[in-house]
Amino acid sequence: MSVEPEMKANKVRKHKYRERLIEYLNEYKNILLVRVDNVGSRQMQLVRIALRGEGVVLMGKNTVIRKVLRDESVKNPKLAQLIEYIVGNVGFVFTNGDLAKLRNTIQSNKVPAPARSGMIAPVDVFVPPGPTGLDPGQTSFFQALNIGTKISRGSIEILTQVHLVRAGDRVGSSSVALLSKLGIRPFFFGMVVETVYENGSLYDASILDLSADDLLGGFFNGIGRLAAISMEIGTPNQATVPHSIAKALKKMIALSLVTEYTFEESAIFKDPEALAAAMAAANGGDAAAGGDAGGDGAAAAAVVEEEEEEEEPAADMFGGDEEGDY
Repeated sequence: MSVEPEMKANKVRKHKYRERLIEYLNEYKNILLVRVDNVGSRQMQLVRIALRGEGVVLMGKNTVIRKVLRDESVKNPKLAQLIEYIVGNVGFVFTNGDLAKLRNTIQSNKVPAPARSGMIAPVDVFVPPGPTGLDPGQTSFFQALNIGTKISRGSIEILTQVHLVRAGDRVGSSSVALLSKLGIRPFFFGMVVETVYENGSLYDASILDLSADDLLGGFFNGIGRLAAISMEIGTPNQATVPHSIAKALKKMIALSLVTEYTFEESAIFKDPEALAAAMAAANGGDAAAGGDAGGDGAAAAAVVEEEEEEEEPAADMFGGDEEGDY
């Protein structure tokens, strides 16, 4: 007789959860999918408090979550892409605020935890050298683990740092016993943001680490590669236009220097003093820091370059020279 009321209570809880999840899906446009392995109820409560006013944490049974997402995807098809991520210990953090800030708040809330036998180590575990506080009678325990020790002032002292467990390896019972004896809690557990659902777009949470400068740098790097490839294969496009104009301007200036024709952009190259002043201004005053000698050297170099270029028209354009005729 007691089974029926329990089934009714369970059904009521599922119905309330379903209504709450649907309400959050309609109210919030952004969702952080978080993994909550090894996270206790006390730590979960601390995260909820830290997110108060900025986001809402919602956990639940994966079967119920997937059912709600399938039903709601009829009205909003973009929600269907979340279904495949509802695997294991996952939960939702709903928000309309700054995703990067919220992620940092979530992942900064970590607590130290002891190693447990059979668990996969998330990070490398090292045992530092120095006194352990253990009596000499436990020396055999360290010898079994191939850890070099000595007796100092009545206690065991570890000689060198020991790489006890590697990240990704399973933690053995002997390692757990040693860490417990030394009072070392090597792991820090907390909620981990793995995936972001932002206004219908789904992407990896690592994207939140990118700044505006990173995005612009990647974009301009791609534009540069496109321009280089396009110019190499002779295919003009919008990316090659600035480079084509620059190359054309250089050719026009070169022709101007060997002819009497002058235009605004080439005039400065025919005036060594103006060219030296422009170079000094472009260098942000570096010419002034280097003294007058630097400026005179730049002007002299410009004069020499001009004189060398002006010697070329003296040769006969038809292949003759000044020493004799054909």
